[in-house]
Amino acid sequence: MIAEASTDARASILLVDDMEDNLIALEAVLGSLNEPLIRARSGEEAMKALLRQRFALVLLDVRMPGMDGFETAAHIKRLDQTKDVPIIFLTGAADDSGYAFRGYATGAADYLTKPFDPWVLRAKVSVFLELDRKNRQLERLRERERAEYGEVGARLAELELKLTEERPPDLMTLRTEVRELRRLVRRGRL
Repeated sequence: MIAEASTDARASILLVDDMEDNLIALEAVLGSLNEPLIRARSGEEAMKALLRQRFALVLLDVRMPGMDGFETAAHIKRLDQTKDVPIIFLTGAADDSGYAFRGYATGAADYLTKPFDPWVLRAKVSVFLELDRKNRQLERLRERERAEYGEVGARLAELELKLTEERPPDLMTLRTEVRELRRLVRRGRL
């Protein structure tokens, strides 16, 4: 059996902005979440951080010298290792409505203009942190099932999770069958 990592493992958040004051403000707003906040002062620095460690979320400024936020986001979404990391753009460029469209087009999960409401930002970040926790739980479940029952067990775990989340009434019988199949596998009858 694989040793499981703690379910309450802390998820890092990458803060990307070339302005020190903006990074300090983000840390003040998000500090109460008690998650590691990692700073990057450029797109290049952000990419290095993303390749070194796993992040639950990236808060990314649009206007930065060198590689801007849009280019950084495009690089993030292009790499297999980082393509699923959610990005929230934060920008003072409220005057350009095309920026929001461009942000979403590069794969951003959200786009906020400065000054932003700290409560709204904290709430949005909390949602992504919870999603990250759920994804890590699912991955641990897959690993455990794969170790115990092979690929079939991992697929069954995914199917059962989908059935639980969607709760279609006519498919509840299928969920029961999946559990019965798993019980039979555990007892060595399949």
